[in-house]
Amino acid sequence: MKYTFRLPDVGEGIHEAEIVSYEVIVGDEVKADQIIIKIETDKAVVTLPAPSDGKILEIPRNPGDIVSVGDPLIILETDADMAEEIVSGPGLKKLAQKPVEQITEKELKKSMPKETGSTSQLMSKRVLATPHTRHLARELGVDISLVKGSGRNGRITNEDVSKAAKQAPVALPKIPRAAAVEHEPSTLGFDFDKYGATRREPLKGIRKRIAEVMVRSYSTIPHVSHTDEADVSDLFAVVKKQKPKAEEKGVKLTVTSFVAKAVVSALKDFPMINSSLDEETGDIVYKKYYNIGIAVDTDQGLMVPVVKDVDQKSILQIAESIQKLADKARSHEIDLEELRGGTFTITNIGSVGGIHATPIINHPELAILGTMSARKKPVIKENEIVIRTIMPLVISFDHRLLDGAVVARFMNHIKELLEDPMRMLVDVV
Repeated sequence: MKYTFRLPDVGEGIHEAEIVSYEVIVGDEVKADQIIIKIETDKAVVTLPAPSDGKILEIPRNPGDIVSVGDPLIILETDADMAEEIVSGPGLKKLAQKPVEQITEKELKKSMPKETGSTSQLMSKRVLATPHTRHLARELGVDISLVKGSGRNGRITNEDVSKAAKQAPVALPKIPRAAAVEHEPSTLGFDFDKYGATRREPLKGIRKRIAEVMVRSYSTIPHVSHTDEADVSDLFAVVKKQKPKAEEKGVKLTVTSFVAKAVVSALKDFPMINSSLDEETGDIVYKKYYNIGIAVDTDQGLMVPVVKDVDQKSILQIAESIQKLADKARSHEIDLEELRGGTFTITNIGSVGGIHATPIINHPELAILGTMSARKKPVIKENEIVIRTIMPLVISFDHRLLDGAVVARFMNHIKELLEDPMRMLVDVV
């Protein structure tokens, strides 16, 4: 039978991707889970495996094409009954990869428990729309089940939702979020070519995602910044001394790994800073895990890989994790899961210079710490002027849930550890 492999929904509002390359050609025999295509989402380069054994019959797209969730990527011939493939789990099951418009009532009936209700009711409730479009509908207070889709196969588009919001907005029974304001582009009517030659290229992929996230974060969260300085002379001495031992294990020991350890210690004392605001329910979500995002400068823009369970790692293990994730981010081989689940972010702005900045919070986190360029400065210590290595620190925080005094105490905790690094465990054995 013929089976159409389509761009899957990978979650988190990712609704389109660019095809990077096909790893197969027409006529190839493939095995289940064999990598057949690479795509670039607005977060990372992702490899997609073959859903089953089969033969490639058609490749309807080309590298460089932009595809939406549900668009065909490859058509293959397979003996597997893909149309009936079911993903296990409680409640209503999900028919793997099959477009909504092709799901029959019989198939749906097989995949749901008896208590769910009639299949005709469920079929009528299914809405063909990307996560991004669903998110927009919630933002605008539109009941997406009442919107008529103008896209292919009745798919509801962002334009359909925006139109519905203008014509007959329906308020959803949820605590309202920050308003999503529609406005004309600020550059409307501006003639860029009037004063000289220009060159254009589309804003897409990771850079486009960064732009969207930054606007959402800054327009939704009331940002406040707090700055301080830490005397990291002893910390730099420890890093310098332990670097050779770390390099013997193939690990690059950095100041950032110590900062991450200090941050987790402070988060345990100030759990509110490790929380998020659920803007749909109005709940404060306290997280009992400590996943630290580390901003990485790549050739396509800033990416934030997440080091999971930092509280359970030694400083050497943290350094190793940062190194591996940064390498994968720069080579565009990082998995989406390695960019998700952060509870707090650190950005080492000082690695490229600068003594002050105002980092933008990585929504839905509540704060982000920026470490600036450490420099030797004359300071007064025990009534004497001495030369010490001083590193400016800046934290941006969400003033909806965090007050300045709490954040100042949080920063004092971090400073104390950075200024006395031997209080932190160092595993370089």
